[in-house]
Amino acid sequence: MSATTAPVNGRVAHWFAELPAPRPALPGDRDADVCVVGAGMTGLWTAYYLKQADPSLRITVLEAEFAGFGASGRNGGWASGLIPGARDRLARMYGRDAVLDWQRAMNEAVDEIIAVAARENIDADIVKGGTLRVARTPAQATRLRHKVEQDHEWGVPESVLLTPAESDRHIAIDGVTAGAYTPHCARLQPAALVRGLAETVERLGVTIYEKSPVTAIEPGRALTAHGTVRAPVVLRATEGFTSSLKGLRRAWLPMNSSMIVTEPLPADVWKEIGWEGRETLGDTAHGHMYAQRTPDDRIAIGGRGVPYRFGSRTDDSGRVSDRTIGQLTQTLQRMLPQTTGVRVDHAWCGVLAVPRDWSATVGLNRATGTGWAGGYVGHGVTSTNLAARTLTDLVLKRDTRLTRLPWTGHRPGTWEPEPFRWLGVRGLYVAYRLADRHEAGGRTRTSPIATVADLIARRP
Repeated sequence: MSATTAPVNGRVAHWFAELPAPRPALPGDRDADVCVVGAGMTGLWTAYYLKQADPSLRITVLEAEFAGFGASGRNGGWASGLIPGARDRLARMYGRDAVLDWQRAMNEAVDEIIAVAARENIDADIVKGGTLRVARTPAQATRLRHKVEQDHEWGVPESVLLTPAESDRHIAIDGVTAGAYTPHCARLQPAALVRGLAETVERLGVTIYEKSPVTAIEPGRALTAHGTVRAPVVLRATEGFTSSLKGLRRAWLPMNSSMIVTEPLPADVWKEIGWEGRETLGDTAHGHMYAQRTPDDRIAIGGRGVPYRFGSRTDDSGRVSDRTIGQLTQTLQRMLPQTTGVRVDHAWCGVLAVPRDWSATVGLNRATGTGWAGGYVGHGVTSTNLAARTLTDLVLKRDTRLTRLPWTGHRPGTWEPEPFRWLGVRGLYVAYRLADRHEAGGRTRTSPIATVADLIARRP
């Protein structure tokens, strides 16, 4: 193993062995029954379920780059049952039973993704190994115990607290003070899933136009430089790129998340580490990390890096700073010293959408025919599936269990204007880094720095 070769930086994500040739662009004005803006997981799942429910529907999907270019092809590959929202806050607004049902629906959606992939022959290297979360300081252990207690309160009794020895039997993380495990998560290869979905919906008769960025969504139409798609229903599935659309710059904040992936590790290193169950791995720090053991025996690990760019700007190629690559490498080596000297082969970043109250939303305005889904705060792989099935019921005017979930029609509010948005977000993440350092000194409770930051951010 060698750490001397510079990693590939950007080029969208490691998950794409090579970047796909784009499908043709919109060739001019078109009519459809449903126009979906965005060929990520939300848009493609929605096209899939709509076409399954009504094969006669003429469905057009418009994509600015290629299917999976955004967060759908750049994420950490966790299909988890984590709710993309604040359970306590939403229960106060919509009722405890509604949130309990949302949690059940999220857990069920993990299995739904697995079932559809099997049914449609989508090989996305899915393994339902659950999630291991670890604490490495006393304060983190206190938070982890609280999270497990909350899971039990919100209908996830399968979430269990682990001793350091029990955690070590999953993955040999250095310095663990406590662990927690839930079975409601599957590891997968995200680009393979999204590309498989694109091919599946095309076989069903859905039309996908790529290299066709939408500049505005209006009642009954989606506008591009290549032409206009007219449809009585237009659905926005643009997640972290929503701020580029007319009138939506402050709707959802595009939060950056960065990843690195190592070279394949040899068998003797894996014997020391374990990780035989292919669990997804996360920690309980404020500047949290997430990781998976890839199908070809690499470690892919991510974290925030530079969390936000002024003016809600987003990048194209996914390049990250050398400093971020160094920070993620350092995090990996501290948690798994067995990886010291391992080469980093690829680094990249992408944007996820964060609503002002950190709670995702899905809905349809029946008066205008415009719908939306997103704001998944980093929990999008499973949420996209549930959101798509919810949108399908809304479009088809079906009153179902899904249309009554608390995120349906939820209005999170808007972010502050610049420069307050940039100053606030950058300040918050400085505070979280300081809080992690504060807690490293041995505190048993969460740093008050993080508590104040959470209140300002309105984080769950």
